[in-house]
Order: sequence, then structure tokens, then C-alpha cells
Amino acid sequence: MSAHKVYVRRLISAIGMLPVLIILCFAFNLATQGTFFTGQNIAIVLQQAAINTVLAAGMTFVILTGGIDLSVGSMLATAAMTAMICSLSPSFSAFALPVGLLTGAVLGGINGLLIAYLRLPPFIVTLGSLTAVRGLARLFGDDGTVMNQNLSFAWIGNASFLGVPVLALIALAVITVSWFILRRTVVGIWIYALGGNSAAARLSGIKVSLILLFVYVVSGLLSGLGGVMSAARLYAANGSQVGQGYELDAIAAVILGGTSFVGGVGSIWGTLVGALIIAVLSNGLVIFGVSDIWQFIIKGLVIIAAVALDRFRRSDENRT
Repeated sequence: MSAHKVYVRRLISAIGMLPVLIILCFAFNLATQGTFFTGQNIAIVLQQAAINTVLAAGMTFVILTGGIDLSVGSMLATAAMTAMICSLSPSFSAFALPVGLLTGAVLGGINGLLIAYLRLPPFIVTLGSLTAVRGLARLFGDDGTVMNQNLSFAWIGNASFLGVPVLALIALAVITVSWFILRRTVVGIWIYALGGNSAAARLSGIKVSLILLFVYVVSGLLSGLGGVMSAARLYAANGSQVGQGYELDAIAAVILGGTSFVGGVGSIWGTLVGALIIAVLSNGLVIFGVSDIWQFIIKGLVIIAAVALDRFRRSDENRT
């Protein structure tokens, strides 16, 4: 392959789906006669993208190893519920935020232990967790809604800094820290190596089980953070409703961002772009008054398109 073709391929890989995001934004702005690019609507888009970005960041760690985590929405719901319950106790209200984070990390750790040390398939483990942990969230909340109008960490979900929602700043911080871990640490190198070839990674001395445990704990921890963000925004948590379908949006964001479903290839910044594409799409559909039914259909088609795009990328790489 010529140097020019190699350069073009690397450039396309680097910019990923960013042109799609830009075109989508300008198309919606044109169709809405300039109302899309108002400060209020941009803030709404950033808020809508924030929680999915956090979940998708954790999902990126998992998918880079060739795994999957279908339980992130359920872990988010359980973390939101435990944080809300804790916030209602005068003695423990100050610990509501760390309790929510710890809940997610523990649940993710359980997934990781089953996958890393019992060698159970990630799809089966996290599919089971999706249901079991959702039941746990409903059990903690007595199958109802837990509310607290005097929530101590409500500022996380409703405050802004220099016009930028705090939720969006938290999401950006998560992406930045994730980038540092994946691209500037030995652990990140091991994660990519494991996804590229697990057998070779094991033979080279990489502690595969510890890396698998690590990525699922990260996924759980960020699901816990997503739960805290959700509770802070709504002043409430409901075990049966909060986080429903969030795992699909997170997976779609990761794959749209260029991370391969088979692992070993991907970018955390690409995940951010993927999450923004989904948020912009959702926002535009709401502005146009598209019903929930069609929103589900369109999002489903986006997920199928994302997987097809990943397959095309891999087949193209194999040909070259």
C-alpha cells in the first residue's frame, strides 16, 4: 500500500464519525430554522449525552477486551436507588454519593469475578445480571419511587459552570481520565493487547484475569456514577424505570465511535462522538415531534448500522 493511502486511512480512522456528527447538527439546525443551535438546546443536548457518555466510557473498556456488559442500565438503577435511600437517612446522607459509586463498583466486580475467574461468557453473565440487578433495584425501593426534594448532591444534575451543565463537565472528565488510562498507562496497553489476542496476551505474561476484573469494575463504577447523576437530575429513583435500555445506547455509542466488537481496536474520544450523535439524534427527533415508537425503531436501526459498520471496517482491514 502506498504512503498516501496509508495516510488517508489513518486520517479517516482518526476523525471517525465526527463528520457525521457535524452534518447531523447542521441538518437539524437548518430543518428547525436555527433553533437547534440555541444555547438552551445545546445545554439540553449536553445533559442528554452526559449519562450515556459515562456509561459508554465504561463499556469501551469492556468491549476493548472483546467482552460486553449488558447490565449497565440495571447497575445504574440500583446505584441510584441506594444513593437515594442513603440520602434520606440523617446519619448517612453525607455518604449517599460514595455509596452509589461503591454499589456500582461492587456489582461490576461480581460480573468481573464470574467472567475472569470462573471463565463464564460475558454475554451470559451480564444478561443474567441485567435481570437480577434490576430486581435488586426494585427490591431496595420496595418496587416504587424513592424521592428526596432536599437532595444534597442535586447540584450535580442541575447546576452549570460558565453555562456548561455540570453533568457534561463530569462526562468530559470521565472521558479524559479514561483516555489517560487507555493511552498513557501500562494497564491500557494490556487492555488493547488482551482484546487483540487473548492467547498471546496470556503467553506474554499479562495478568488476563486481573485485567478482565479491572474493566468490569470500571464499567460498574461508571454505572454507579451514572446512577448518581440520574438521581441528582431527577431528585428521585425508580427501580423499574431508571436506566431502561441504557445499555443499548452505550453499546451503540461505543461501536459508532469506532471500537470494534471483537476488541483490540478503538478510541475513547470516538466513543464521545458516538454518544453525542445519539444525543443529537434523540434531541432532533423530539423537536420534530417524532413519537416514542418511531424513536425506538430509529435507534434500533442505528445500532444495526453501527454493528454493520464495524463488520465493514474489519473486512476492509482484512483485505488490506
